[in-house]
Amino acid sequence: MPQASPRRPRAPASAGLVILALAIGAFAIGTTEFATMSLLPYFAQDLGIDAPTAGHVISAYALGVVVGAPLLTVLAARMARRTLLIGLMGLFALFNALCAFAPNYESLLVLRFLSGLPHGAYFGIGSLVAVSLVPHGRRNQAVGRMFLGLTVATIIGVPFANWLGHALSWRWGFGLVALSGLLTMILVARLAPHSPPEPGASPLRELGALKHLQVWLTLAVGAIGFGGMFAVYTYLADILLEVTRVSPEVVPLVLGVFGVGLTVGNILIPWLADKALLPTAAGLLLWSAAMTALFPLAAGHVWSISLCVFFIGFGGALGTVLQTRLMDIARHAQGLAAALNHSAFNFANALGPLLGGMAIAGGYGWTSPGWVGTGLALGGFAILMVSVAVDRRRAARQAPALAAR
Repeated sequence: MPQASPRRPRAPASAGLVILALAIGAFAIGTTEFATMSLLPYFAQDLGIDAPTAGHVISAYALGVVVGAPLLTVLAARMARRTLLIGLMGLFALFNALCAFAPNYESLLVLRFLSGLPHGAYFGIGSLVAVSLVPHGRRNQAVGRMFLGLTVATIIGVPFANWLGHALSWRWGFGLVALSGLLTMILVARLAPHSPPEPGASPLRELGALKHLQVWLTLAVGAIGFGGMFAVYTYLADILLEVTRVSPEVVPLVLGVFGVGLTVGNILIPWLADKALLPTAAGLLLWSAAMTALFPLAAGHVWSISLCVFFIGFGGALGTVLQTRLMDIARHAQGLAAALNHSAFNFANALGPLLGGMAIAGGYGWTSPGWVGTGLALGGFAILMVSVAVDRRRAARQAPALAAR
């Protein structure tokens, strides 16, 4: 009988295709994170709850990110990265699909919490895979290309999910996210390289990241400094309607301008960060402080507020820069450090709107979140300067020992 010809091993996919597959997962996550805010009026009405109560559904997702990022990364420390990515996106797709069938507020609240659990771990492990595919000098660009999926979601995914919610039902928005997650699973399984777990990988070693002061300082930079952008973005629609006095049809266009700013920033800024990482992070925080300070002055006209919002969106690239910084300083515990980056940013996502809302409620006006944003960005910059000072102090202590060798 004729012998069957042996199967040829599959050629490895290019780095660009693998990062594209990871970016589609980021697109799914970005869509569900931001689109839920725009779908809030629809599911609030359908489930018979008021808007403040419905807002707890958004908070539940953020809490899931904060809890899930360290928990899943540590528990899965011995898993191969491709296997872990597929599993994380499988959980994400499943829980979002179940959200589409949630019969009441209580079940939706629980499912949104569960949906958030894989978020940080996916971005953390995905970033490690992305940087492993490119030369050392292009790490920030690799992470930035993966994060483009998140920023493009604010331009395409969120408006489309919002349209589905208006035209059909809010449940279709979660169905769209589940399908995107399923597509990511298929592409990652097909394209991502298979690599065994790192030698010596263990939950205990991952927890070792928490022993490094610089990890905590870098997380604090994101948790505080990134809050400024969220302070403005959360109330942007209300400010456009109450201060700029635009028609409701214009609001999605300005929100789209913010998404374009995020995307352009994640294309340009990582290139600078690969040349000078810490100066780029410092410059971004000062840039965010300046743009949010200009925001109250620009709110009176649609063209000026649109331009200001575009430039505020540039600050979103801070996530990419700090992601690489954490991988540099965490040594053998890069997975947990990279995942915790997203816990920090979701803390910022809670802190910025909280302080911005307090400023509005305190009678400082609709545009006062801009000043709140400035204070938070400067706070993040101050923490970064402490981190730089710690680095210099350590280098100065080590210099005599190095010179003696």
